[in-house]
Amino acid sequence: MATTMTPASPSATTPTHVGPTDLLARYRPGSSSFFASPGGQALLGEGVAAVLPAWATGASRAERVAALLDDAAHSGHPDAVAIGALPFDEDLPARIVVPAFVRRGPTAQLTGPAGAVRPITAGAVSLRPVTSHEGFVASVAQAVEELGRGDLRKVVLSRALQLTASAPIDPATLLRNLIRSEPSAYTFAIDLPRAVSRADEGYPARPTRTLLGASPELLLRRRGSRVETSPLAGSAPRHPDPREDERRGRALAESAKDLGEHAVVVEAIGDALGPLCSELSVPAQPSLVRTGTMWHLGTEITGCLRDDLSSLQVALALHPTPAICGTPTGAAREAIARLEPYRRDFYTGLVGWTDAAGDGEWAVTIRCAHVEESGVRVYAGAGIMADSDPRSELEETAAKARTLLRAMGIDAEPEFSA
Repeated sequence: MATTMTPASPSATTPTHVGPTDLLARYRPGSSSFFASPGGQALLGEGVAAVLPAWATGASRAERVAALLDDAAHSGHPDAVAIGALPFDEDLPARIVVPAFVRRGPTAQLTGPAGAVRPITAGAVSLRPVTSHEGFVASVAQAVEELGRGDLRKVVLSRALQLTASAPIDPATLLRNLIRSEPSAYTFAIDLPRAVSRADEGYPARPTRTLLGASPELLLRRRGSRVETSPLAGSAPRHPDPREDERRGRALAESAKDLGEHAVVVEAIGDALGPLCSELSVPAQPSLVRTGTMWHLGTEITGCLRDDLSSLQVALALHPTPAICGTPTGAAREAIARLEPYRRDFYTGLVGWTDAAGDGEWAVTIRCAHVEESGVRVYAGAGIMADSDPRSELEETAAKARTLLRAMGIDAEPEFSA
């Protein structure tokens, strides 16, 4: 069932290709949607022609998004694209809009030289863990015990950090810092509905906030009948010394624990994509993937769809993968709900876009933060296996959190800064 919409006039919705400076300069938190693909295009959506109803849940979301795009195309919108984010839990509201106006520019020109990090606020800032470090270590130890009993094969546990400033935070500056510091990531800024997490999280009751991030992980790209996914699982922190950094990369590639963790993810994605594809290519061994702060094990899986499924339909068939949830999925979700002191909200959900033809890109919503007024909540997680060391998993989350912390002008958490 389509939602009634009144798009802007065709002349106002003509897609525009602009220079990178113009694209970033036009981004406005509260009225814009932004998604940039490494080596591809950046999309800036301005205004709202239509929006996915908050009550749409589960697989019906893809059908309703397709109906919105079909309505937009038939109403004269020359570049109907849906941009937005879906949460980790299916019962929470998504935020997907068909922008009234779409602008595009090459991502490669957006990144440019890293340069200095611009201040995201004029105020003083403080940083605290939402869960204590010892609390996270205890949760991981509990998960390891349960994994040892055979109830789970893998579970991903996260923790959160809360930054509070004495003056408002500028999401546009944080977005620019992320683009410049993580040029190989899927960078995004999406307006969100009111906070849906537990009241003790401390979010102000405001109608909108911003989801910002620089994800290294592609969940699904569709171009015609061809689909691609690049799961990441198995990680190690980078090191400033080149020799030590390379050693850590080699050690990750040989780590039995990390190779086992990665194999679980690749197996699950292959099982999910297999029935949907007439051809499927799954490399036998992962490759090393590097970001500004982490080494990852990654596998590039490609396939050819049997049926005309949209990028969002296929992405929802894959989500949540064991890379951000665990396996078996039901048992992992139950453990996450029991061991994490908050609902994840949009962290480890999906973020991206799809067009009227069904093509699109969806990244896994990691290396991300929720920004609201003078607060930023940063999330980081780790894949827990039966042989995981709780302290090492804590250190891994600290390294992953540095992607956002550095973009905010903070080198690391105080406990991990030495």
